[in-house]
Amino acid sequence: MLKPNVGSIDRLIRVALGLALLAFFFLGEGSLRWAGLIGLVPLITAVVGTCPLYALLGVSTCPAKRPG
Repeated sequence: MLKPNVGSIDRLIRVALGLALLAFFFLGEGSLRWAGLIGLVPLITAVVGTCPLYALLGVSTCPAKRPG
């Protein structure tokens, strides 16, 4: 399992972007509306808390855990 690498602000942005793209799927017209299903990707990464692309690039927006 991948380590969490998506912080809380990043998650909020992903949820907003994902919902906007999915809205295009439901409200859009023509064959281009199917592109709105791409909104599932940011929604899933927000829920799971891990972005495979971030892991591949070595990026993390999670705050650093401090020893307690």
